[in-house]
This record gives sequence, structure tokens and C-alpha cells, in this order.
Amino acid sequence: MSLRLRLAGALALVALLTAVAVAITAPAIVGHGFAAMEADSATGGTPHGQGPGPGPMAGLHTQQVQADTTNMLIAVAAIAAGAASLLGFVLATRMVRPLARLEHAAAAVARGELDVRSGVGSRSDEIGSLGRSFDAMADDLQATEVARRRFFQDAAHELKTPLAVIDATTSAVLDGVYGHDDRHLQTIREQSRLLARIVDDLRTVSLADAGVLPLRRETVQIGALLASIARDLEARATGAGIAIEVRHGGNPVALVDPDRVRQGVVALVDNAIRHTPNGGWIRLEAAPKAPDAVQIAVVDSGPGIAAVDVPHVFERFYQADPARDRSTGSSGLGLAIVRAVVEAHGGHVRAGNEAGAGARIEIELPVASGPGDGPADPPA
Repeated sequence: MSLRLRLAGALALVALLTAVAVAITAPAIVGHGFAAMEADSATGGTPHGQGPGPGPMAGLHTQQVQADTTNMLIAVAAIAAGAASLLGFVLATRMVRPLARLEHAAAAVARGELDVRSGVGSRSDEIGSLGRSFDAMADDLQATEVARRRFFQDAAHELKTPLAVIDATTSAVLDGVYGHDDRHLQTIREQSRLLARIVDDLRTVSLADAGVLPLRRETVQIGALLASIARDLEARATGAGIAIEVRHGGNPVALVDPDRVRQGVVALVDNAIRHTPNGGWIRLEAAPKAPDAVQIAVVDSGPGIAAVDVPHVFERFYQADPARDRSTGSSGLGLAIVRAVVEAHGGHVRAGNEAGAGARIEIELPVASGPGDGPADPPA
């Protein structure tokens, strides 16, 4: 039964008990009063029937009887209302007890005890609905806190590696272990660029999380954009023994930020190159998707994505390979940036596997401007 009906029932019960008590006792009280008035009339207002006819005391006796009757009715009504109110208080206390539990749970969560739950989610009334909402909120807060801690740990790990390489290389050069040659300067420059990329990627993800990722939308032919990306990455792919192909039906058009979309697709192709063996291929696809969207897909001939990894591939710093090798210059944020860019456009991204091939990652972008528009890029 809903809480609203319970409260209404409790109030109705208080009123009903009061009315019943008054209704039961009123006839006896009123009857007693009438009997006293009749006896007073029969005696003429004199005690024990002394003296004939109505005396001056008759009116006073009648008024006294009326006053006594009224007082008795008031007393009975007050006692009945008090008893009914006490019963209503007990019922209300029982109904409020779950709210007290919820209050204590909310206070615990506010203190940082994110594993506390309401304990009232199994109820079928409004309090149960509130409890389930509270528990869901607490679950989200706990998951966010876990993700936040993991993010800082991973970020520290990712930043520490190139810094350690830079420090070791420069120390070796300064100590005379290494010579002052271009090879070691190249190592320092590569690690510095990796640091800069990690910082830029962290900034992009943080702006997307805050909902302020800058977007400069314009009408873009998606097929032509994919062809441009394939040309830019062709040399690297060829060096890895991988062929890149572009397929698009009707060269669909969307209102997007071309630089951000390029950033996301390049991250996908970069990821595909690192996971596709020599002699493999990568295919970029674009096609209209009903009713008002464009779908971009990056497919490769690599080993694909393990089922256990599919739900996590867009998480920050997530790698299916526990070795977490950064020798390729990856920041570990590529797929997280893809999701950030796509969601900033109001789109969706999915990961899976292509039948008879390897991984397939699909981006779905709305054709028109979406709610994810951000402001212009802030000054550096």
C-alpha cells in the first residue's frame, strides 16, 4: 500500500475512533441529562418534591444539568481524541521509521561512507522508491570514487614513465655515461612529446567530463574526411605492412567539428594499427543511418576484442594487455577521447567484433547540431 494511502488511513482512523467513542457514550450521557431534567420538572425545582409547582430553582437545575451533560460529552470526546491520537502517533512512528533509516544512510554517505545503503529499497511504497533511488545514487557515487582513485593512480603511472626515462637519460649524459649525441636527445624529445600528448589528452577528457569540450561545428562530408585521414596515416600503416581502405555510401554529410571528429577517428585507426599484424588491413566506413544520423566504423583484421574487454575498452588507461607498454607513444587515453568527442557531439560509440575479421568500432553522430555543443576554444 502506498504511503499516501497509509497516512490518509491513519488520519481517518483517528477521526473514526473519536466519532465512535462519542457516538457510543453520547446516548447514555444525554439520556442521563434528560432524566435529570424530567425529575427536576416533576419536583418543581425543589429537592425531594417539597413544595408544589415550579420554583425559582427549576431553571437553575436545568441549566446545571445541561452544563454537566455538555462537560461530559466534551470529556468523552477529549479522552477519545487523545487515545486515537496516541494510536495515530504509534502508527505514524512506524511509518516514519524507514525515513529515519534513510536519513542515517544519507548522513553516512555525506561523511564519505559510500558503501552504506538505505535498507528500504525492498518496500513497495513511495519510501521504497525513494530508497531505491538513493541506493542507485550511492552506487554511482561509489563507482565514481573508485574510478577517480584509479584515474589518479593510472595518470601518475603514465606520467611517471616518460619522466623517469627523461631523468635517467639526462643524468646519464650529464654524468658522462652517455655521449652528447643526437640519439639520446631524440629519446628525450620523444618522451617529452609523449608527456605533452598525455597532458593534452587529459585536458580533452576533463573538458568532456565537465560538459565544456569546445566544438566548432560545420557541415562536413564524412567520406571525404575519412579519405583525408587514410592519406595522412597511410605512410605509417604501410610501414607496418597494413593496407588502409575507405568505403562510404553517398558521402554522408553531418554538422560536426571536423578537427574533433578527426581526432577521434585517428585515435581509432592508431589503435587498429597497433593491434593489426603485418599483412593485415584496416577499413574505414561511412554511411547514413536512419533517421538522422551518420555512422562511422573502423574495422581491422586483427585478433579482435575479447568479450571480457568489450565493456571496458573506452575507459581511461584501460588496456587488455597487462604489460601496459607505452613504447608506441600511446597515452592510454585514445579510446576514452573517442567516447568523449562522440558524446560531446550528442552521439554514441560501440565496440565489438566484425564477423570474419577483427575489431569493429562504430561511431554514430547526429546529422544536425546536438545538445553537446561547447564554447569556442579558450585561449591557450
